[in-house]
Amino acid sequence: MRPLEILIPVTLALYILWPFFTGRENLRLVTLIPILTAALIGAHLLIEGYRWQMIPLYALAGIILLTALPELSRPATGEFRRLSWAAAGLLGTLILLAASTALPVLLPVPNVSTPSGPYPVGTQTFVLTDESRRELYSRLDEPRKFMLQVWYPANPNSDTSHAPWMNDAPIFAREIAKFFELPEFFLDHLELVQTPAYQNAQLKPSNSAYPVVIFSHGWSGFAAQNTGQALELASRGYIVAAVQHTYGAIVTIFPDGEIAYNNPNALPDDVPENEYDQAAHILAEQWASDIGFALDFFEEESTDPDSQFFTTIDLEAVGVFGHSTGGGAAIQFCGTDSRCKSVLGMDPFMTPVSEQVLENGIPQPAFFMFSQAWVDIVDSKNNRLFKRFYANLDPSTRVIGIQGTTHYDFSDLPMLSPIASRLGLKGPLNGERVIEITNAYLIDFFNLTLKGQPTDLFDGPSIFQEVINIH
Repeated sequence: MRPLEILIPVTLALYILWPFFTGRENLRLVTLIPILTAALIGAHLLIEGYRWQMIPLYALAGIILLTALPELSRPATGEFRRLSWAAAGLLGTLILLAASTALPVLLPVPNVSTPSGPYPVGTQTFVLTDESRRELYSRLDEPRKFMLQVWYPANPNSDTSHAPWMNDAPIFAREIAKFFELPEFFLDHLELVQTPAYQNAQLKPSNSAYPVVIFSHGWSGFAAQNTGQALELASRGYIVAAVQHTYGAIVTIFPDGEIAYNNPNALPDDVPENEYDQAAHILAEQWASDIGFALDFFEEESTDPDSQFFTTIDLEAVGVFGHSTGGGAAIQFCGTDSRCKSVLGMDPFMTPVSEQVLENGIPQPAFFMFSQAWVDIVDSKNNRLFKRFYANLDPSTRVIGIQGTTHYDFSDLPMLSPIASRLGLKGPLNGERVIEITNAYLIDFFNLTLKGQPTDLFDGPSIFQEVINIH
């Protein structure tokens, strides 16, 4: 809960419990507390913003205020009897207060942690249009268009504002809730989530160019779903770009108001396996081409004197990472485009990967993290395909599994609630521990492969007891 949200139930609890602690009732000074609570609610609405999870607290505070106001004109009644109907009423009110507070506690406004690297982080969003490709999933004859969110080391001004976790959050929140079969309003408070990144801040000058890391989200995912990881990398001197794969993302909202919802026919259910596999291969080619065009964009920016990225991008140090279907797209891209210098996959979905890449492997340094949920299905099609793919990689390629995790633990989604595991968003392993583990491997892998910084994290047994070495 946010600071003012915490103060509201605290002041109400103080008002309810005061007679029990002091043995006195109807003191005028104490009767002013509900008025203070009302003022706190006003400040909360103005500063922090309304959210539906607070409605029971708003209502209870209003009822207590209405019952307390008449007491201001009455004299103090003196001793408070702890065994009385009045005491029972106050205890009942205290139970209602606890129940009303539980909802905002269990569904808080998520907190995106400040990254631990030395640089402040800026972020910008770009719309890219690839005239050389036609859109496959819009049913219109139009060029492929997608969005790119970029995080980078920044020099923010004092008046630079923090960026939201996601732009157009009300629409995104509704679609995410529907995807997880929750009420559409359930995640409306995501509109209130701010990140430590500074919106449209200036790039921090550097004597050497910054390496580039491209992120590809999963099917029905979105570019901002791994913001925490992007922030960590950017705070350590990387330019990080997340592709929003139009029609494969849960929803894409362009700055002009155009909305492109996920097209389920791009990866159709209830079709024969060969048809599904063919559709998945086409999707991976489209997404891999998005990654390639994002690099084309950076090549242009690095040679444009009017761009803040002019001469600041090291296109000889390009890493790619992805989650789920985006992990498959990352593998497909790195198997067919030599600009990729290293690749990391998190629960990579292997069905979209072409036969050519499965058979030939990839030449770049690679590292893969799997959730326990995916590792445990030993004979799944995905595990069989990955085993076939792995046989064609450099034998030094490391693969780990993280115990106590499920598929979405590799994203920001577990931060939505302390009960995220019950909502199907994460496994039983503590969310902060998952972040610690995944960030350690992510940072050290790209530091090693793109910056040449040595690490012993990949040598021998893991320093994390939850990690198992698969290969």
